[in-house]
Parts: sequence; C-alpha cells; structure tokens
Amino acid sequence: MSDLYHWVALSMAPGVGCVLFKRLVSAFGNPGGALRAPAKDLKRIEGIGPKVVASLRRFDWKPRVEKELLSVEKIGVKLVTWEDEEYPFSLKHIYDPPPLLYVLGSLRRKDEVAVAVVGSRNPTSYGQAAAERIAMGLSRRGVTVVSGLARGVDTAAHRGAIAGGGRTIGVLGCGIDIIYPPENRALYDRVASQGAVISEFPLGTPPESDHFPIRNRVISGLSRGVAVVEATLRSGSLITARFALEQGRDVFAVPGNVDSARSAGTNRLIKDGAKLVTQAEDILEEILHLPESQPAEALPLPNLSEEEAKVFSVLGRESIHIDQVISRSAFSSPKVAAILLSLELAGHIKQLPGMRFAKA
Repeated sequence: MSDLYHWVALSMAPGVGCVLFKRLVSAFGNPGGALRAPAKDLKRIEGIGPKVVASLRRFDWKPRVEKELLSVEKIGVKLVTWEDEEYPFSLKHIYDPPPLLYVLGSLRRKDEVAVAVVGSRNPTSYGQAAAERIAMGLSRRGVTVVSGLARGVDTAAHRGAIAGGGRTIGVLGCGIDIIYPPENRALYDRVASQGAVISEFPLGTPPESDHFPIRNRVISGLSRGVAVVEATLRSGSLITARFALEQGRDVFAVPGNVDSARSAGTNRLIKDGAKLVTQAEDILEEILHLPESQPAEALPLPNLSEEEAKVFSVLGRESIHIDQVISRSAFSSPKVAAILLSLELAGHIKQLPGMRFAKA
C-alpha cells in the first residue's frame, strides 16, 4: 500500500508530467525515492528547474493521497501502475505513458488486439451508422474497440462493440468518477461491465477542453490502429490520428460526402495516405493480415413476430421517416407506432430525430 501511496503522490505532484515522472523513477528507482530525493539530486534531472524542485519540496501529499485512496476504494476503482502486469503493453511503450491508470472494469491481455474508432461528436446518420457497423464487425472478430465515451461517433462505436458481444474500452478526459456527457451514464456502466472505463486523471478532475487532446494519445496508444469516422478539419479526432502516426499505428478513414464539412477531415486523411475503409474487414486485413476474401460472420436475425418482422424488413441502416414505414408495411399508423416502439425497446432499431428510424 505504501508503494501505491508514492505512485499516486508523484502523479499528483505539481509540475510532474508523464515524461518527467518516467525520468524521476528511472533516476531514483521508484516514486518514493523521487519524493524523498534531496534538492541537489533533483536538479540533476533533465527538465527539472528550480520551480519544480521547490514545488516538490513544499508538496504536502499525504492528506491528498489518503483521501484519494479512500475514495477509490469506496467507488470500486482499481489503480494500475505501469509496473503492474495488467497495464497495457502497447500503452506502456509510447513516449509518454500515464504512470497510473484509474480502471473501472478490467484490462485483459486480449485487449492488445484493439482498434480505436473515433470521430465527430455531431455525426450524420451515415457517420453514426458507419461507426456502429465497423465497431460491431471488429467486436465480433475478437478485436477490442477503444473510444472516448463522448457524444456522437464515440457513443456509436461503444454501442456497436457491445452489440457485437466483444470488449470495449472507454478513455475519459476527466476523473473516472465523473460521467461526461451525463446522458451516457447507462453506456458508461455497460462499457465498464463489458470491458473497462479508464482515466489517467485524479478523481474529481473536470472535463476541461485541454484534457481531451491529452487523453487522445492514450486512445491511440492502446490500439493497433485508429479509424476516423466523420471529422472536420479542426476535429480532435485528427489529433488522435496524429498521435497514432507518431506511435507507429495504422490510420484508417471512412470516406464521406465531399461537400460536407463534417467529412473534410476524414477525406483529407485519405488524401494524405490513410487507408480508406468502409467495413470492419478492411481494418482486419491490415491488423490481423487476413485475406480480403475472408468474410465476417453474419449477424443473426432477431426473433420477431410476423408483423414485427415485416416492419423490421422495411428498415435499413439509413434512417427513413415513419410515414415511409407506414406506406411500405401497409399497416395502420397506430400499429406501426406500437411495433416501432416494441422493436426500439428490444434494441433492434433506433429512433433518430424527426421521427426517423433505422436498424440498430
């Protein structure tokens, strides 16, 4: 326990980032040695100036660490250091790995075969469906899907992975005790139960804008490749793609409408050499070296009544208005509304804004 105290303490120390943490541990053997080191020895470490030395000497870490560890235990979060076997191998070997991960759920060896699916927080129905379909295909083939638990494409990616029956990891840009966005509470719990929710930030850290680029290097660091689905030219997803390139990961991009600003970033990635992908198999053949002809497993059809099956068959991946469902099914409006509600509650379809529906 005392050793974990020192890991938490040094990670909270003012002026000590991930790279400096690594240098301190390398120089003094462990975080406790760094915290006890005299000022003259600290000054010899590259990147440490007088201000950092002074802040380390003044840092009253014991009450903060004790409070943090009590809170962690209370909410059932596990602390994983880069010396623990559970710490992801691929993440440990990036330039600036987080020394400490807050983990809700579990990290497993099989998560080393992982792909990140990221993109717009305000996607079109096309982008949302593409992210969900690709994530589901990856999940069904045993690939862990990594994303950021944000609105839009991230949410679709996690849902697709869960629907595919595989594992998924959500990387937060805030403390692990904060649900952001708040409407993803149920998804947060599901990701934790079917994989892991992780954060490098101490409990209570708010979801501030400068935290998300920091967490993006973790998303790419956990993955063999990053698939970007709909992104503007200023999207944070392009930061994740840049980190992926710096870390030696593959970058994939789903092509989009050439007239849409939401796809300008992904289309630019393709022009710059990212692999164009439209389905999970395009990614699998790269990261698992599968032959292009190897098909993905077919999704089983849900067990539906005759009337439900008829309405379900009318729907596709692209959303259509309820009036079109009524016209194509030849059922009355009340019957179609009741069937659509039943299918949505069962998770077979999803409702989009404007009374539009599509297969989930």
